[in-house]
Amino acid sequence: MRKLLLSLTLMLLIVVGGISYQQLLTPLTPSEAVTYRLKPGTSLSRVAEDLQTAGVVRSANALKFFARWHDQGGEIQSGTYRFVTAATPEQILERLVAGDVEKVSLTIPEGFTQQQIFARIADKGYGDQKRLQQLATDPAFIKSLQLKATSLEGYLFPETYLFAPGIDEAELLRMMVNQFHKELDPVLLAKAKQHNLTLHQLVTLASIIEKETGKVDEMPLISSVFHNRLRRGIPLQTDPTVIYGIQNFDGNLTRKQLKSPTPYNTYTIHGLPPGPIASPGLAALRAAAEPAATDYLYFVARGDGSHQFSTTLKEHNRAVRRYQLEHRR
Repeated sequence: MRKLLLSLTLMLLIVVGGISYQQLLTPLTPSEAVTYRLKPGTSLSRVAEDLQTAGVVRSANALKFFARWHDQGGEIQSGTYRFVTAATPEQILERLVAGDVEKVSLTIPEGFTQQQIFARIADKGYGDQKRLQQLATDPAFIKSLQLKATSLEGYLFPETYLFAPGIDEAELLRMMVNQFHKELDPVLLAKAKQHNLTLHQLVTLASIIEKETGKVDEMPLISSVFHNRLRRGIPLQTDPTVIYGIQNFDGNLTRKQLKSPTPYNTYTIHGLPPGPIASPGLAALRAAAEPAATDYLYFVARGDGSHQFSTTLKEHNRAVRRYQLEHRR
């Protein structure tokens, strides 16, 4: 009798051990991809039950066991998780604690205006356009980002961003401005200071350079023209600033508009406009801080994406006639 009880006990221990091993240490592959939104404040017990129901873990108790074992029950992070590959309960817990959430991407090209950026964010469903605009002109919010400006125009750095879906508009804008601060190293700022440019003026000039050319190798030359004009007190006379100052611009820049005074019409004002007209990339910022050493005062588009540079008005007029004629042809 004793031998029978011993055998049954041993068999029971083997069965229990096998079940425990399967639940605790054997990886499980979900039958299909599982997307799980872990809301802030959700308890580990609730999460464990949800993941068991979804087929991510075999047993909610297994996940709770490892959470107690590692004393991490209160360390799980909110966000949207995606479970596809095989994993043990302990590996699932590691992801929850690390905040290994599903991420989405947002690409902001160089030269996008603030409104274009907000429209793209809204189109992708990452934020409300009106809320973004409200934050972008909120003095307190702008000050919290360590900026001296009246809006975020120019300071939303062009980059591809990866982030968890569901973050609010303020956090999204903060991420983009933080990237701007990160890109501006002390050497670049020191070079800008040598040319008597404040940070705001640097970004303003860089935004004009960004809108004038997409060719990185030409940016220092474009910059040299603007620096030379600023030093001599000659109006910058750059069309992108005029366009920026026109409400509901229809794509056709007229002579009347070139003569109509606005804060951004650099044909009628001297010096830089009051602020950036787009988000410049790092190449444009560097060009604004370190222009090429030239005597150029003029440039005209060749029609192939490049520009012809001139030092005198006579040379410039000749270039304008040449390339405008070729354009008509």
